[in-house]
Amino acid sequence: MFAKETYINRRNQLKKAVGSGLLLFLGNEECGMNYEDNTYDFRQDSTFLYYFGLSYAGLAAVINIDTDETIIFGDEISIDHIVWMGTQPTLKEKSESVGVQKTLPSKQLSEYLVAAVKKSQPVRYLPTYRAEHKLKLQEWLGLSPSAQMPSIDFIKAVVNMRNYKSAEEIAEIEKACNITADMHIAAMKAVRIGMKEYEIAGVISNVALSSGGRLSFPTIATVNGQILHNHYHGNTIKEGDMFLIDAGAETVMGYAGDMSSTIPAGKKFSSRQKEIYDIQVASHQAAVEALRPGTYFKDVYNLSAKVICDGLKSLGLMKGDSEEAVQQGAHAMFFQCGLGHMMGLDVHDMENLGEVWVGYDGEPKSTQFGRKSLRLGRKLEPGFVLTIEPGIYFIPELIDMWKAEKKFAEFINYDKLEEYRDFGGLRNEEDFLITENGSRLLGKKIPLTTDEVEALR
Repeated sequence: MFAKETYINRRNQLKKAVGSGLLLFLGNEECGMNYEDNTYDFRQDSTFLYYFGLSYAGLAAVINIDTDETIIFGDEISIDHIVWMGTQPTLKEKSESVGVQKTLPSKQLSEYLVAAVKKSQPVRYLPTYRAEHKLKLQEWLGLSPSAQMPSIDFIKAVVNMRNYKSAEEIAEIEKACNITADMHIAAMKAVRIGMKEYEIAGVISNVALSSGGRLSFPTIATVNGQILHNHYHGNTIKEGDMFLIDAGAETVMGYAGDMSSTIPAGKKFSSRQKEIYDIQVASHQAAVEALRPGTYFKDVYNLSAKVICDGLKSLGLMKGDSEEAVQQGAHAMFFQCGLGHMMGLDVHDMENLGEVWVGYDGEPKSTQFGRKSLRLGRKLEPGFVLTIEPGIYFIPELIDMWKAEKKFAEFINYDKLEEYRDFGGLRNEEDFLITENGSRLLGKKIPLTTDEVEALR
């Protein structure tokens, strides 16, 4: 945890931002994998962590702005808990460590909320992402899941705090990024023809756990890079394959890193692989150079997409005006994902609170294929932490569909594209802090260019 003053100051700032009402924070419970006592690794709700810092299951909290009262609700552990898990601080000790003086048993939270509703006091809560949260709100507030309406004022206040990373948060994120870089470098060194994908996934997990952290999301380690979020690890790595890794570490405090790398299965890229890879790197580097306060991230995305189109034109895969191709969405034949996302206590920071607020400052997102996957479009500001991860992907099913429709035939050379339908996909990803004058790479540098990758191999 940070010092208790950090959490006190955050809660005070939140109270000023929202102004009135009762703010409800739902901590997470343990969650069984296949029966109740065989649980997944516990992960506290990120907003609860941000304002209360306590990574214990079974807690909830309220900030009653109208009465200037903050309460943590939970239950003391019994001797049965101690037998199985060892002793823990008392609820009072946990709460005092983050500057909260008042605690109450869990069962009294329902009574507290019912009393607030009877007084017509607004009870504000954030969007839920776990079934037990929806059931609790149904029980406490009498609202069916379909009738539950998160508070927009509460969401916006949280987003407007968590989007701007403090110096102590940046230091913690950098820890996660350094571990993440070590994970990638170890995996890039380990890949050999004939290995299984899961062997590399094991190398990645080992580095994360050995560094005192854990994975910030399920690892992608695949020879099928054209499948954007591929978590299957059963393939054998063959000569001529490219191997895509997308993996990140999370620190004990919950802060995330997120990086991607693509390497040849052998020692060197083939000439065809190198041509496509170099285009992706050019797009990546152009995006990085454009990062600065006052720039809209959607414009950085457009730039990265144009660089990809220009590069693919040089290979005969695309034609026509690149800027027009990007505007109309023809680039999405090859670049279906977004360019990057916010990162912090969540690897996709605050995604449960809504991309329209986190990444677009309330402005509507595009519905265009490819562009709609851009999680971040707003004007960049100092303190933002984000990823840069353009990719180039050849998806046979998409090729067949658009070719049959003659879609964007003025921009895409489908005859030439047929030669690449078995190419796969690739991306590289790095993490950046927006500074007062530009940006700064977070974490150790991992190999990016073909020369750097082949030197490591």
